[in-house]
Amino acid sequence: MDDASYLLDVRGIDVSYGGIRAVRGLDLKVANGELVSLIGANGAGKSTTLRAICGLVPVASGDIFYDGKSVVGVPSYMLVRQGLVMVPEGRGIFGQLTIAENLAMGGYTRNDTAQIHRDIDHVFELFPRLAERRTQSAGTLSGGEQQMLAMGRAMISRPRLLLLDEPSMGLAPLMVEKVFEVVKAVAAEGVTILLIEQNARLALELSQRGYVMESGQIILEGQSNQLLHDPKVRAAYLGEEETA
Repeated sequence: MDDASYLLDVRGIDVSYGGIRAVRGLDLKVANGELVSLIGANGAGKSTTLRAICGLVPVASGDIFYDGKSVVGVPSYMLVRQGLVMVPEGRGIFGQLTIAENLAMGGYTRNDTAQIHRDIDHVFELFPRLAERRTQSAGTLSGGEQQMLAMGRAMISRPRLLLLDEPSMGLAPLMVEKVFEVVKAVAAEGVTILLIEQNARLALELSQRGYVMESGQIILEGQSNQLLHDPKVRAAYLGEEETA
């Protein structure tokens, strides 16, 4: 696949926090319409990578191309306008606002009010739990419902590339299943997704390709089904014994 086919092309980026290189020489690509997973242990640099891509932390060196153009130094709000949207770990919802008001906030970069309302209705179709509680304060929702709301709000901004940071974090197994069903549905609608997820098995089963990150660097990459059967991945991230 040539470079023009990639919606996201991260080339050799370094990101530092307080003098510590959290990300070192990282290369990563996501093609239009792909769902790609990035897995690794806590502290590997996964979230820092996403934050660098969406302009929330500075890149010390290297480059990030989105839709063929370098976006290093571009403010995150401008990237949202261009369709590069992140759902952060911790969700970042507005607890005092209702569900409907939170969703409306997702359209702050748009001026097509009628279409925003249609998009909100579509989110309610994807998330019936939110539709039932649309006038409820977001702060009263369960963790899983808040995650659904954060994803729904991101969808209102009409993303071309959606960055998901640990969507299953802290959720009960049944809610994890529901959230991943929605990720799959969003991908089926043509949204390109880069997924960070501690549940490596779920992430690799859902994605087409995957990257494995360790100590700020990519140590493995490939088709997700190949990574699922890689002995080192199975031993380190899937809780299975590595066989000789």
